Amino acid sequence: MSNWFETLEGIHTQVWDIMVQGVVDANNPARRPTFATVSPDNWPEARTVVLRGSDTEAAMVWVHTDLHSDKIRSLHSTPRAALHIWDADQALQIRMQAEIQITSGSTVQPIWDNIPDHSKQSYGVTPPPGTAIDTSLDYVKNPDPDTFAVLHCKIMQIDAVHLGEHHRRCSFSRARGWQGQWLSP
Repeated sequence: MSNWFETLEGIHTQVWDIMVQGVVDANNPARRPTFATVSPDNWPEARTVVLRGSDTEAAMVWVHTDLHSDKIRSLHSTPRAALHIWDADQALQIRMQAEIQITSGSTVQPIWDNIPDHSKQSYGVTPPPGTAIDTSLDYVKNPDPDTFAVLHCKIMQIDAVHLGEHHRRCSFSRARGWQGQWLSP
């Protein structure tokens, strides 16, 4: 019997198992991936987001955001993002490239209705996120469903690196029907 990191199928399964667990387990490394975009003036931007949904069969993940955040401006300019996860326990780095669709308004109202009150505080800050303020606490949190958005991340490419005794790297792409390819680490 081989270890999961010795086969392409094992690595692909491990990647998606980690993503699925990231939605339900607050301690899972995939719970808070780094989400990278390119700003309208072509600067790289990276921030931590919370993984809110994962669908292995559709190769999709979801995150929530405020419609006034910098990432929304960046995604309007270039509707693509990269997600990065480091799982130290598994010695596994996961990098994903995704096409992003932004949904808001009545379409996401049922999701908003199920968000705990303390989490709703992240959507509806005055002044909007990224606005210059005079002091560190010169803002007000007013939960507002009109500022809530869901980012649908259609995964296009996965690059996985296992840093065990022998380093192994592989890629999977939607274009290849998720057939894996070994890469030099």
